[in-house]
Amino acid sequence: MWEIPALTIINELRSRAATKGMGRFALDVLYARAKSRLWGKVERLRALPNLVLSDFGTRRRHGFLWQRWCVEALKEELGPRFIGTSNVLLAMDNDLEAIGTNAHELPMVRAALAENDGDVRAAPYRVLDDWRHHYAGNLLIVLPDAFGTASFLEHAPDWVADWTGFRPDSAPPIAGGERIMRWWQAHGRDPATKLLIFSDGMDVDSIEQTYRHFDGRVRMSFGWGTNLTNDFRGFAPNGAAGLEPLSLVAKVVTANGRPAVKLSDNPDKATGDPAEIARYLRLFGEEGRSRIPVVV
Repeated sequence: MWEIPALTIINELRSRAATKGMGRFALDVLYARAKSRLWGKVERLRALPNLVLSDFGTRRRHGFLWQRWCVEALKEELGPRFIGTSNVLLAMDNDLEAIGTNAHELPMVRAALAENDGDVRAAPYRVLDDWRHHYAGNLLIVLPDAFGTASFLEHAPDWVADWTGFRPDSAPPIAGGERIMRWWQAHGRDPATKLLIFSDGMDVDSIEQTYRHFDGRVRMSFGWGTNLTNDFRGFAPNGAAGLEPLSLVAKVVTANGRPAVKLSDNPDKATGDPAEIARYLRLFGEEGRSRIPVVV
């Protein structure tokens, strides 16, 4: 987790640079506009009675103080429906859960260290097997898309269906959720008892749409990231650039000198050496992968 302090510093410096030279009243207006935009979103989300929401916006936030304002605003307005934040300090200060799921780096590293193609294909499941034993049956949320969700589901051991839920990260939320629900049903599990966590580029429109599609059919939670903690689009003085969020991505590049790869359900989010990406595509296939705009 050494990347997080560096990313935090980058974001803080960037937010200061973007507002450098603005007068006191211009700054007041800037943040008043941002607060009004966020509050309008929160009022829409408040109308979803079974909504469960958490803050996933630490990595690409506008700044620490702004993230604090967002977290405190959500806690006040949504009450117990706002369940936590990815920022451990803000979780502690606001009596919230420090919340997140396992990351792509784990299967990426396990696959990079594999000695043969069979071990590469088995890497995602060996990571989950180690995880469930290490955490004694807790924190059981699957992140299936490191090498493609379709391949993951096709070859997953039956015990994966007993996990609490899935976080469909890079697929379109409704299509990705439906695929996982069909997989649960094929394995004799009732989706209504399971949990889907949606977190990829979510904002109020996609949260509302996804919520209404799945409400009553499966348990849901939403991780709201950049569009919560860094939506200053269009607010820069005189139309200048500088307040749009950056697509900051922290992914492992090598493990013990070997290249690491992430395929993703969205080819535009793949990372790694092109030759290794091609190799992994031969091993895992391209089923279910679709190129869609990457929402920061």
